[in-house]
Amino acid sequence: MLTSIKDRSVIVTGGSKGIGRGIAKVFARHGAKVTIVARHEQELKATCDELAGEGGALRYEICDVCDWDEVKRMVDSAAAAQGGLDVMCANAGIFPQTKMVEMDIAEWDRVMATNLRSAFLCVKASIPHFDRAGKGRVVLTSSITGPVTGFPGWAHYGASKAGQLGFLKTAAMELSRYNTTINAVMPGNIFTEGLQDLGQEYLDTMAASIPLKRLGEVEDIGHAALFFASDEAAYITGQQIVVDGGQILPESLEAMAEI
Repeated sequence: MLTSIKDRSVIVTGGSKGIGRGIAKVFARHGAKVTIVARHEQELKATCDELAGEGGALRYEICDVCDWDEVKRMVDSAAAAQGGLDVMCANAGIFPQTKMVEMDIAEWDRVMATNLRSAFLCVKASIPHFDRAGKGRVVLTSSITGPVTGFPGWAHYGASKAGQLGFLKTAAMELSRYNTTINAVMPGNIFTEGLQDLGQEYLDTMAASIPLKRLGEVEDIGHAALFFASDEAAYITGQQIVVDGGQILPESLEAMAEI
């Protein structure tokens, strides 16, 4: 049983759908004060309405997490509304699937800004609040794609997610002076709206390649984030945990046939 995080102040970027919504749901269920962040107000309102019954206190902020001024405003506003900041979940990310021969430079830059630059901006904006509180937690949503595996069409996505883990190591050292930890969750294939868009054939193929024979749920990532945010994880920093149902374990399709 983890120490209660009831009434702790949490920000979840990219929180209006997918994994971000799952993270927000888990924290709200455990009584946290949660600000969900995204660019589209209609989606934010719908998510707040959907999660209202989970517990905790939910609010939202409209923010382009690629823009420093907007991120700083968002973090300061959430901290003011929630009595400080305890946990920053830098989750926002996009994964358009485009092979390099067809990819324009603007798409590469957009993925890097949304996935990697935003993580840095969110951490930087949180530091004064962690300093004031004397402690803090940062949880990044990385991926197995890039750090461990690859997939055609996701060169930019994989590079951004590997970049997050490179950022993580030095950030852990710099944040230690503020008694703040930073760790990453590395999801495998999690059932989200984004994966649904890739079609049923893709979903079935991916599920068949996972030893547990199913895609993960968004709450699976939320539970891992909750652990990293807990008092019990106070001596863990600069680390990552893979949450993938065993997806990266088989050496080959033949190995899966033996299960």
